[in-house]
Amino acid sequence: MSMIFFACVVRVRDGLPLSASTDFHFNRDFLECRKRLKALSSILAQYPSRGTAKGRDFSIHFLSSGDIACMAICSSNYSTIMAFCFLEELQWEFAASYDTTSIGLASRPYAFLEFDNIIQKVKCHFNCASGSQSKANWEKMEEELKFRPPVQLKLEDSELMNGMTNGGPAGVHVEVVPTYRMERVTPLGILSLVLNIMCGALNLIRGVHLAEYSFQEDHEGIGNVIAFFLPFLACVFQCYLYLFYSSARKVKTFVLFFSVCLCNIYLYGLRNLWQIAFHIGVASLSSYQILTRQLMEKQPDCGV
Repeated sequence: MSMIFFACVVRVRDGLPLSASTDFHFNRDFLECRKRLKALSSILAQYPSRGTAKGRDFSIHFLSSGDIACMAICSSNYSTIMAFCFLEELQWEFAASYDTTSIGLASRPYAFLEFDNIIQKVKCHFNCASGSQSKANWEKMEEELKFRPPVQLKLEDSELMNGMTNGGPAGVHVEVVPTYRMERVTPLGILSLVLNIMCGALNLIRGVHLAEYSFQEDHEGIGNVIAFFLPFLACVFQCYLYLFYSSARKVKTFVLFFSVCLCNIYLYGLRNLWQIAFHIGVASLSSYQILTRQLMEKQPDCGV
């Protein structure tokens, strides 16, 4: 059957997957092709902007431009011209949705997973393509491929590339971004998030009300305003540290915890001892949850 089976968007410099279509193909040959696509994505910077790796049942096509590359797995009898028309439209859609800054700052795999909806829509359109617009796109792409044909690879070559990226002999250094994945969120962790959000909201509300009064009448109360806003920011960052991996987590956790403690002690008088104890207790619980939630040992290589 002639069709596009899978598509993804990766960052060219390191092969970090940014988004991908959801696939439910468990054919052994297809899964092998997925592995080779992953290997190829890690060293796309070595190749021209267009390329095709052909196999017996499946072919991999890629189109890179600037920071991103779009890749697709198609049946071997699917038109190469249509495959590159598909990749070009996918590239336009992604470039229109995300700027280069957010692409460059992406640190975890599938940071733009919501783009999957557009990938599925474009993929469905090309799998059912017909009409004058498709013909016009076909003719334009046909001329481009004649002028600048894609580099031709074999899927077996991609397998050799896999050996290179895994530490085999290679003349090129490939930077691979580690894929961090945290352990599952626990019920106690969810409780700490809820309490942290509540404390952050209380700090923000008190700080805003106090700021309105201080800026109008009592300028000496600005220190109290800052002492409310700092714990609010600390609560936000504690939630972030619990949910996502970050380097130097221990140092950041202790800095945030002591910030909450010092600010609440400073606010003694505006808050009673029970309120201060509650805020420090929530900060303690959040810090404990952050420090005890570890990375998974290794994430399985499976489809999105």
